Amino acid sequence: MEFVFFLAAAVKAGTCLLYATLGEIISEKVGHLNLGVEGMMQMGAVIGFIAGFTFGNPYTAVLCAALAGAAGALIYGFLTISLKANQVVTGLTLSIFGVGFAAFFGKNFVGKKVPEAITTFFAPVKLPILGDIPYLGQIFFNQSVYVYFSYFLVVAIYIYLYKTKWGLNTRMVGENPVAADASGIPVDKYKYFNIALCGALCGLGGAFLSLVYISIYPVNVVSGRGWIAVALVIFAMWNPGKAMLGAYFFGALDIASFWLQQYNLPVSIYLFTALPYLATVFVLIFTSMRKSSNKKEPAWLGKNYFKEDR
Repeated sequence: MEFVFFLAAAVKAGTCLLYATLGEIISEKVGHLNLGVEGMMQMGAVIGFIAGFTFGNPYTAVLCAALAGAAGALIYGFLTISLKANQVVTGLTLSIFGVGFAAFFGKNFVGKKVPEAITTFFAPVKLPILGDIPYLGQIFFNQSVYVYFSYFLVVAIYIYLYKTKWGLNTRMVGENPVAADASGIPVDKYKYFNIALCGALCGLGGAFLSLVYISIYPVNVVSGRGWIAVALVIFAMWNPGKAMLGAYFFGALDIASFWLQQYNLPVSIYLFTALPYLATVFVLIFTSMRKSSNKKEPAWLGKNYFKEDR
């Protein structure tokens, strides 16, 4: 039973990664490598917490967090789509900007707790019937509504990308924007929309940390999870379903240090704390060694599209 509780905690710990990874998958599907995930999560975390602390309304807090993340993404989008700036440099700049943004606006809220109304709203809720399934019910169906919404997003984004005309157009823009433009697809509109959606999801991932997972605003609430999410996209091979599994795996590594402390193992606690980041390195090495035409990144990933060169 203790292991079941561990897995349930892993699902909760991995939820912020799942939101951010889903967002980055959408961005990369239109050919934009946005390394600003960390910054957008920081922006969503601080704005979501401030809105929640000020208004005491969970819907307002979540909406403000999504808008903050989308605003950061649109800055990236304007620079890389309209001004043709380098995607890698712009993404890194957005990460630095987001960390500074959170530090500046969150300095007066460090140590403060979200209102009781928000804590109660996001408290774990056992789903009828599903929550009674042995083991699986305790792990997956006795969670916060924030976690349940992430389940919905995995399915919705998969359907959007692989079962709709808009998803087909999105993937075509990422694979060959020249052909997409020639066939009448508004390339820039698809890029802006999906990049903004990426930012909104990253903002929601950051807000999960500040409103649900920790609920007391700390300094640097995201703590490098945005970089793990970027690596998770490769680990998941740009597939929302596999992103879900990867997020929970890294969530388990994130909380492993707290669970292993009780066994008094003769290993430094700092080694356990570094496990998610060490695993990220091994994942990148492993995925780079795999050769499969069906598991490659979008062909135009990281490259700007110059319509004049068509």
